[in-house]
Amino acid sequence: MTPPQPPAGAAALRPLGAFYFWYFAWLGLWGPYFTLYLKAQGLAAFEIAVLVAIVPVTRMVGPTLWGAVADARGRRIGIVRLTATGASIAFAGVFASASFTWLFAVLLVTNAFSCGLLPLVEATTMGHLTGVSHRYGRVRAWGSVGFVIAVLAGGALVERAGVDRLLPAMAVLLALHAVAAWRIVEAPPAAHAVDATPLGEVLRSRPVVALFAACALMSVAHGPFHTFYSIWMVEHGWSKDGVGLLWALGVVCEIGVFLVWRRLAARFALRTLLLFAFVTAGVRFVLTGAMPHVAVVVVACAASHGITFGVFHAAAVALVHRHFAGRLQARGQALYSSIGFGFGGAVGGLLAGAVWDAAGGATAFAIGGAAGFAAAIVAATGLPRRDADAPRAAVVVDGSTDSRSPKTP
Repeated sequence: MTPPQPPAGAAALRPLGAFYFWYFAWLGLWGPYFTLYLKAQGLAAFEIAVLVAIVPVTRMVGPTLWGAVADARGRRIGIVRLTATGASIAFAGVFASASFTWLFAVLLVTNAFSCGLLPLVEATTMGHLTGVSHRYGRVRAWGSVGFVIAVLAGGALVERAGVDRLLPAMAVLLALHAVAAWRIVEAPPAAHAVDATPLGEVLRSRPVVALFAACALMSVAHGPFHTFYSIWMVEHGWSKDGVGLLWALGVVCEIGVFLVWRRLAARFALRTLLLFAFVTAGVRFVLTGAMPHVAVVVVACAASHGITFGVFHAAAVALVHRHFAGRLQARGQALYSSIGFGFGGAVGGLLAGAVWDAAGGATAFAIGGAAGFAAAIVAATGLPRRDADAPRAAVVVDGSTDSRSPKTP
């Protein structure tokens, strides 16, 4: 067993915060507004769904491959720099043509690079936070701040200057995230007594199977949201600025969750937090599809993003970090991305596109809500009420030194 690492200093955490900021600022333009750009180019709903689904499809394989390379080399940052730079260069191809075929090729190459970035950075962040990993939420919150700023600025840009101005802004943000990647410092190597546990044995354990299955269903639930939410709200009378504010509200709530994550994780079991997030997602998406005209419902659903992403993601990252120890950490986060956001996101996005054309948006969102409830059922039956390896809150909050007993679910 290696001795505890000293707490990470600002010199190591500041570049990680900058990376999260610029990476999620780019997503702050991609998620709310890129589909509006695609619709303005005359693409059909299923074509839009296919282009958006490139992101989760590449995540099905790419993160695991990049993570395996990083684990084999024992170093992650070289790959982070390579993939961030490659993604920013490839995305410049969007300026050449707006045809479906060309955009498909450009986005495929861009995401082949970028799909492995976040899991490697997440593993690096957790490596720097060994012994104080309850601080993860405060570092990760910079990503949410970047997202909010980009959403608000993007809404004003699209409303006043048109969707064509979106692409240069996205290219600049990708370039800045590549610059930030070159400043990240490699985390100390993790070596634990459980390093000898084979990957296959970890993957066959019931809690890991249940966790990944539930995470995949959660991404299926978000499929209609990530693909069509902005289009759906604009079609029901919301302005593009208003849609941007709804996205921003959700991420502001997400920031709040990350800032209080230490208290949440010390007070509640991770299983409980996940179940709460899954049920909230079920309610959120059913209501989003059924009541897009009711402002109070729309605002409440937007605010619940703090739960359906913030609580969900922080708890899932913590559980992955717990089950995939030592040199399996990067691969564990990569598999979480591949199976959850990758496979689940691809299924959710493509299913939403097919249902949207055949039965309409309300039905697509209802199916998303059903997937959220299904995730809750999987987690409730597959995740243990008490973790044998986590008798204290020190483990519940991902290795922090807090020794208070956690509450049971």
